[in-house]
Amino acid sequence: MKSRFNIEPYLRVFRSRRIAVITFLGFSSGLPLALTGSTLQAWMAVAGVDLRTIGIFALAGLPYTLKFLWAPLMDRFVPPMLGRRRGWIIATQITLVAGISAMAFSSPQHAPVVLAVMAFSVAFASASQDIVIDAYRTDLLREKERGAGVGVFVTGYRVAALVSGALALIFSDHIGWRNTYLLMAGIMGLGILATLIGPEPDGQILPPGSMKEAVWGPMKDYFSRDSAFMLLLLIILYKLGDAYAGTLTTAFLIKGMGFSVSEVGTINKALGFVSMIAGAILGGALMVRLQLFRSLLAFGILQVVSNLSFMALALVGKSYGLLVFAVAFENFSGGMGTAAFVSLLMAMCNRRFTATQYALLSSLAALGRIFISPTSGFLVEFAGWPVFFFVTFLAGLPGLALLWRLRVVVSGLKDEVG
Repeated sequence: MKSRFNIEPYLRVFRSRRIAVITFLGFSSGLPLALTGSTLQAWMAVAGVDLRTIGIFALAGLPYTLKFLWAPLMDRFVPPMLGRRRGWIIATQITLVAGISAMAFSSPQHAPVVLAVMAFSVAFASASQDIVIDAYRTDLLREKERGAGVGVFVTGYRVAALVSGALALIFSDHIGWRNTYLLMAGIMGLGILATLIGPEPDGQILPPGSMKEAVWGPMKDYFSRDSAFMLLLLIILYKLGDAYAGTLTTAFLIKGMGFSVSEVGTINKALGFVSMIAGAILGGALMVRLQLFRSLLAFGILQVVSNLSFMALALVGKSYGLLVFAVAFENFSGGMGTAAFVSLLMAMCNRRFTATQYALLSSLAALGRIFISPTSGFLVEFAGWPVFFFVTFLAGLPGLALLWRLRVVVSGLKDEVG
């Protein structure tokens, strides 16, 4: 007797040229981050730079936080080659290759100021690349492709972070820091190739006619919609419980449960990496049939329930089996939730203002985490680990309740070309 279940519709979405291009652009987006962050810190530490200077270098990451400020420029102006989005992407990628190569020839000991300028320039170009890749992904992917597109983008991004993070540190031991950074600059060629072969989005999209429209048009467009403020609140609340738990997960496993650093690195980081990617890919595939609202609801429920697995670990005590289950479950459900959540952000953008609206919405998504995260340590000290993880479970419920209230609005979100 033949099974009625057919996996073909779930896999078909991954075969398109658009999905392949988005995969490699995810890699291009993820590669530069560690080169101005953790990998650069390791280089400076090995070179004997003092901790105060290393700490100051963290300011190089500021462009990632403020990128919405110049996003309107990328909506307003169209480069002379490769169209409105790909033209900007190729410009930022060429700048990144040049900037990372320049970092390779800098010296943490003898020219830290020059290295700081180079690192800030790379971070600025990387943040700019993120702006326009997010806009291109939103403009390019069709509605049924969004979940899969987010899944492969997250995969590419995470693999690139591994390459420029852990693998770059290994390379530095064998070929030196200069050659490692030059190698990373060369690897950016994968992103350039993806940009060159990438298709243009469907339909004609008219960019803003002036900088005034590019700055204020996205706000006017968004707030002219029904339930605009409630949707903003949903963005803040949807992944709040997941993010709240994540602020102290590593500290919990080491200080709370007594697992060794190597055990946490192997299980929490390595297994978490694989589980996150698997969740994002499966979540994207399931969204083909579930569509946006049902995906947000189902994956959101899994997200909040997964926090209870860490509460169970805190109650049971040190258990390797439960550790593996909790890490895999939390990251897998988090990956599924990310696929649905980013698809929601994409659905809320008008394609005339995608760069600005997506940058603003994604920045807003971090707002709840920024304000609630500092309370995590105080809560653990006051109430203990089991209560903390139960509170993170509770923190995820308002977002689900609001999602249910907005079910008609979310189900009705459609592409807006402007």
